[in-house]
Amino acid sequence: MTPTLVREHLSSSTGSAPRVNPYARARDWSEIQERMLVPLHQAVYDRLDVGPATRLLGLRCGSGLALLTAAARGAEVTGADPSPERLALARERLLPDAPPGPRGRTRARAGGRTAVELVEGSPADVAAHTRGADTPPYTLVTAFEPIGCLAGDAEGLTELLAAAVPLAGRGAAVVLAGWGPPERCATSSVLRVGAKLADPLSSPGRWRPAGRDDLEEVAQRAGLRPDGSGRVACPFGYADADSAVRGLLSTGLFDAAVAETDRKQVDKELAEALHPYRRVDGTVWMPNVFRYLIARVP
Repeated sequence: MTPTLVREHLSSSTGSAPRVNPYARARDWSEIQERMLVPLHQAVYDRLDVGPATRLLGLRCGSGLALLTAAARGAEVTGADPSPERLALARERLLPDAPPGPRGRTRARAGGRTAVELVEGSPADVAAHTRGADTPPYTLVTAFEPIGCLAGDAEGLTELLAAAVPLAGRGAAVVLAGWGPPERCATSSVLRVGAKLADPLSSPGRWRPAGRDDLEEVAQRAGLRPDGSGRVACPFGYADADSAVRGLLSTGLFDAAVAETDRKQVDKELAEALHPYRRVDGTVWMPNVFRYLIARVP
């Protein structure tokens, strides 16, 4: 499955290195890592002319940056995420004055319609909130969390899309995202650190190189019709090595490595792997290319 926030505890009495609590990691994602994919969001929204006529469902919306961008264009947005920590940060961005309602649902109206809605959980939870209501279908579904670097992430996205497709109208666009070829992604060499530290035989979250047709295969299995694709440069830039380590760990891509070793060891190995990408001023810069696929609901 594609990673979400793992519920970690603070330091225990076992003597092992303390792990970051889930809210701190969600904050690292929001403040450091999430912005790295802004060029991807913008490219997709420009290509699909996202605006007031758009009713968008963001899957695994995280702390809501992509939703905020779409809402700024006038779109009506709904975000769903299983992480209460990330969703709490999305509320701070999108609905700062609205307390969460039943089952983590938060919504706000503008101009007689529900302009922003956040739901803790899955597409099934979104459907439960709207079942029986006179609610129009979504015209755009996005899954911006990239696949293509963890074993099993494509299967997890297929299941997620299959549950979301019934909420979209016929002909609605569904956007999938993935890592580009390893040779075009400098971060791939850092991700291999996690593969080395995790048990390659038993770890369900071990690193794998992105496949050329990953997104097309997911779309086909989810019953969608491909309708165009693109590549976007999304460099990962950090103020210093410490920020880079915190940002990368916030993705969940190193959870298997932490589970097999410990947080202190992973921090050390990551810092060493980042050394080639450090500039003379201490900043870290890693060029990357990401793919997106636009598919249509038949």
